[in-house]
Amino acid sequence: MSLILSYIQDFFRNIDKWFLIFCAAFAALIIFFNYRYGIETRWLYTIQNRLEKFYGFFIVYAIAFLVPWLFLLIKNRSLPNSGLFWFFLLTAPAIFALKVVFNSGSVAIQENITGVWGRYAAIVSSLPSKLIIVLIPLFLYWKLADQQQSFWGLTTQYLVWKPYIIMLLIMVPLIIFASTQSDFLHTYPKLRQIGFISPHTRFPWLTKLIYEISYGIDFVTIELFFRGFLVLAFIKYAGPEAILPMAVFYCSIHFGKPVFECISSFFGGILLGIVVYRTQSVLGGLVVHLGIAWMMEVGGYLGNLWRK
Repeated sequence: MSLILSYIQDFFRNIDKWFLIFCAAFAALIIFFNYRYGIETRWLYTIQNRLEKFYGFFIVYAIAFLVPWLFLLIKNRSLPNSGLFWFFLLTAPAIFALKVVFNSGSVAIQENITGVWGRYAAIVSSLPSKLIIVLIPLFLYWKLADQQQSFWGLTTQYLVWKPYIIMLLIMVPLIIFASTQSDFLHTYPKLRQIGFISPHTRFPWLTKLIYEISYGIDFVTIELFFRGFLVLAFIKYAGPEAILPMAVFYCSIHFGKPVFECISSFFGGILLGIVVYRTQSVLGGLVVHLGIAWMMEVGGYLGNLWRK
């Protein structure tokens, strides 16, 4: 754990403090506007037209990601002389907006499998299909960014696993506390989405296991995109300061979650970004992210059970 702490200390010792303050303040501002005016829940998710919804998410993500980058570039009075940088910068929000609105694969499955099983199959296939949608451009971008040795941090070369286990243990009391909060219990466990299938199967545990594996796949997508692509592709141009715009962007994808989770995602994004920056690997952060996600599922299940 001392190794991770040294990474964090080095980051905050050397980072541009004005840029850190700006990103923290900007994250706080967009969080306020989202939860005050319901940007995601009252606006984005009420849009029926798929293309218009894509544009809506793109605008939100572009603001969250590009504003910190523009502040940094203006402050440093330096514009990268690289078409690849600008291409990556401008298309990154579009990739994740497409991921959010994409459900063609699930719709096709539901059209071919009728009844409750079609609905179940559509749910458990949704996140794996979104992973594929993100992997396609990330693979092409990886080929363009030929300085990358591994595929956006999928390597164990410099990993020491013990600190990540300790990080998970630290999260246990925080998740226990969250499991007593009404907004958390309203959101978790996500497993409730497939509650309708239990009366139709002799193996409810298997349907739940498949759902949780599908749910976990989404964190593979997130780690590859945010910590892999948005950190490892951009540190070439800004060093560790590339972590902060990623953290603000990462915060914005939590606008539909409980406010405590949204706020903590900014700091969690910075922490995971620091680790990836120093280890050049997303696998440790992926283990932490998956562990937290599944502990939140358990916390939500037990918390709701306790309230009954």
